[in-house]
Amino acid sequence: MNKLFTLSILILIISTRLALAQPVRTHQHFDDGWKFHAGHATDFTRDFNYGFGNIFSKSGETAGTCIAIDYNDKNWDNVKLPHDWVVALPFTYVNNDDIDSHGYKPVGALFPENSIGWYRKAFEIARADSGKRFEIQFDGIYRDSKIWINGYYVGGNFSGYNSAAYDITDFIRFGKKNEIVVRADATQFEGWFYEGAGIYRHAWLNTYNNVHVKSDGGLFVHAAVNGNNADVTVETTLENRGINAASATVYSYVTDRNGKVLTKSKEVPFDLAIRQENKISTNLTINNAHLWDVTDPYLYKAFSIVKQNGRTIDSVQARFGVRTFKFDSNKGFFLNGRNIRVQGVSCHQDHAGVGSALPDELQYYRIRLLKEMGVNAYRTTHNPPTPELLDACDSLGMLVMDETRLLTSGKEYEQQYRNLILRDRNHASIFMWSIGNEEYATHHTDIGKRIAQNQILLQQQLDPTRTSTYAANQGNYYRGVNEVIPVRGFNYNLNGADAYHAAHPEQPVIGTEVASTVTTRSIFAKDTVHAYVPDYDLTYPSWASTAEIWWKITQDRPWFMGGFAWTGFDYRGEPTPYRWPNINSHFGIMDMCGFPKTVYYYYQSWWTDKDVLHIAPHWNWPGKEGKPIDVWVNTNADNVELFLNGKSLGKKDMPRNGHLVWSVNYQPGTLAAVAHKKGRIIKAKVETTTAADRIVLSPSKKVLLANGQDAVVVNVTVLDKKGREVPDAGNLIRFDLHGPADILGVGNGDPSSHEADKCPPGQWQRSLFGGKAQLIVGAGTNVGELKLTALGLGLKSAEIQLFQK
Repeated sequence: MNKLFTLSILILIISTRLALAQPVRTHQHFDDGWKFHAGHATDFTRDFNYGFGNIFSKSGETAGTCIAIDYNDKNWDNVKLPHDWVVALPFTYVNNDDIDSHGYKPVGALFPENSIGWYRKAFEIARADSGKRFEIQFDGIYRDSKIWINGYYVGGNFSGYNSAAYDITDFIRFGKKNEIVVRADATQFEGWFYEGAGIYRHAWLNTYNNVHVKSDGGLFVHAAVNGNNADVTVETTLENRGINAASATVYSYVTDRNGKVLTKSKEVPFDLAIRQENKISTNLTINNAHLWDVTDPYLYKAFSIVKQNGRTIDSVQARFGVRTFKFDSNKGFFLNGRNIRVQGVSCHQDHAGVGSALPDELQYYRIRLLKEMGVNAYRTTHNPPTPELLDACDSLGMLVMDETRLLTSGKEYEQQYRNLILRDRNHASIFMWSIGNEEYATHHTDIGKRIAQNQILLQQQLDPTRTSTYAANQGNYYRGVNEVIPVRGFNYNLNGADAYHAAHPEQPVIGTEVASTVTTRSIFAKDTVHAYVPDYDLTYPSWASTAEIWWKITQDRPWFMGGFAWTGFDYRGEPTPYRWPNINSHFGIMDMCGFPKTVYYYYQSWWTDKDVLHIAPHWNWPGKEGKPIDVWVNTNADNVELFLNGKSLGKKDMPRNGHLVWSVNYQPGTLAAVAHKKGRIIKAKVETTTAADRIVLSPSKKVLLANGQDAVVVNVTVLDKKGREVPDAGNLIRFDLHGPADILGVGNGDPSSHEADKCPPGQWQRSLFGGKAQLIVGAGTNVGELKLTALGLGLKSAEIQLFQK
């Protein structure tokens, strides 16, 4: 009996310690184990009886639909989030502007069979966890989503771009199977660019105490520089969802990037009635503060801890940066007191191979590519971004203009803007909010002015530490939104900027959208059959300009703080200046895969201090012997001398913020450039190659985390027998991956390619375009070695090993 008693006491002690060791708040990935099936927008018999079954007549009524907890979904597809069902659909020609602008994917009202998606996921919650609160969070479902738990409707989100969270505590079956069901309706487009469809961002299961820090914006951390120190304000909004009034305490502290506690507040007591909220502000000081900068993105962490009866019941944290922003109407933009030009790009959110469902690693990969080019600012056009993009910008040092979807202040879209600010305001990278883009029917009116004023006041209420702008495709025009917007944004129309600034000298000015040069990587002649444009900074639509024109304008005007070139990367949809067979844009400084175009090197020349010397085009032009070819040289050197097969073609001085051009009669061989920069010699060359001989695979990294979330980008090129990259190769390459991971998608940057981004298992392939292709590998959850093989007809194969740990 004594032994039994002792054993019982030990079990009780261990159980108590384990319970105390449990995290007080959890934020768990909810991406695995989903089932998917297409529905139908106009035929309820093909939409699992939705719209016919009277599911809203009684609470929990499922009326013979797939909402039922016991619905048999064994024949549905197994999918993992993020998931974009549109990227796998075939390209389809329809003479319709919206289909054209969405990249000729068969989705929307004309394709009801492809425009509804159903998702189901089963999960269990232990009985021991009853008493907690449970919340399901979706960072993005495109679009008009509706969510049920165990047959009970819990809510929906009209927009496809904002995060939304739902308290599901009341509907949980503890110790039993639970079923979450999501219906996404992409029938109505929201933008005029590729948008994808489905649960294309992460899902999360959150748990916390009944007395807790609010989920939506409950922790707001901001800092003011005070000499060498920083005065940090931590605003903690607390909520009581229990069945009794509650008393507790809250305190906050700040750590450096290594976790060392730098400053800590006292515990502040508070009382909350049932369903009451209360905001408590704490002031802390960081001595000798390390400022966040685009060149040194140092991040601190702030924590707020809620305690009750001496026990921690909730804990939240946020990364933040200490920095200062100043927008001067005469001198431009200042970061931490340093006058810098905004060297920005606007970007949509899709990428080759994966559509809108980007793995987190791909966000970091893309931001690194932009940083390499010299970009210091990113505009999230034209919608709230995924949180992981902002995480990447915080960590890597990239300013962000965070843009909401629509300029309107009705209840729905005011709430969308509110949600955006509350979610994103802790991010160090965000330096400005954008209340909208090119609302041509509204922005010149008194209604537009009143809407803008409402959104500006809302922003100032929720985030008084920043300012806002509006992306106006107007020149010297003041009436409407521009009357009240703090920072005037110019989308193109730069010929009106001087007159506008002269008339309104008190208003800072930024180029919210500029350039829009259209180019096709590796193509150097206009091709109307394949819908290609030359890869020079030459061609642009009537409303736009070249990169060189807009950048020179900013350099001559200190009050013009810089701008955001359209766009950093090509994106699906908006084919310009062509239509079918062109299925994505040509606007990118890089293509859909992130491979640089010629204009990339113009920006890199003048946006960085790197030694840049780039020659375009390549030098494989069979059949053009003796004919003139325009050769462009981009560099930041002082002068350049060009040589063809060792013979000088002349030496030229490099104009500031310009480029150089030679007309060269083509002969095979070597075209070389020798440049002088501050007394140093820089060299570059392009050579005529022979046929492709072997494949080369270049991974962005060699080691993946076995977390089911990581990814690696593998770029594919081919070399000739002398080891030279073949710039015009178009070989079909097949891929085979062995090991506990999966290929997520393939691409090549060809804006007119109709090849599949998603291939059946064991049949992955992609043609090279301009000598390049790309595949993305997504990590699994098992440790092991990965072997990736690439094969092509008549080519020596390539094989690389990756490690997943």
